[in-house]
Amino acid sequence: MGQEVTDERINQIGVRASVVRLPFSVHGDGDHGFVPRLIQIAREKGVSAYIGDGLNRWPAVHRLDAACLYKLVLEKGSAGASCHGIGDEGVPTREIAEVIGRRLNVPVVSKSQEQAAEHFGWIGLFFGMGVLASSALTREALGWRPTHVGLVADLERGSYFETEKTAAALQS
Repeated sequence: MGQEVTDERINQIGVRASVVRLPFSVHGDGDHGFVPRLIQIAREKGVSAYIGDGLNRWPAVHRLDAACLYKLVLEKGSAGASCHGIGDEGVPTREIAEVIGRRLNVPVVSKSQEQAAEHFGWIGLFFGMGVLASSALTREALGWRPTHVGLVADLERGSYFETEKTAAALQS
């Protein structure tokens, strides 16, 4: 039988594992996660909504900045390190809803916690969360510096609102 897997054995064979924690929104061209779903819901319902006062915050990172972080972790990361790939530490969800509403030309409205489940479906649980996250330690340890646009600027540039692109991304 094979040898037992232990920390010592892992070091002997040269495995150096690290963890990269990414936020809910890893955005950019090709995104088929939370943001395209929020856009689809706004199209279907005719309103772009946020929950409560919309001050709960979502961290985000551009997908190309996340890719650079993975490369740095492979090149410079220490074994067992946990790294946070956070470009935007906390975008208020109301700002996300406002950009979606403006781009789709639909009203922006607040939904109560009770209304959120019906309006958003499964994604309401995530959209209603307030998550603050920081990559300060990762930046210090690896010299990682996100250089691509933040989530709001990415939404503003418009590619998320090309109907065929969004529909195809959600089906993949």
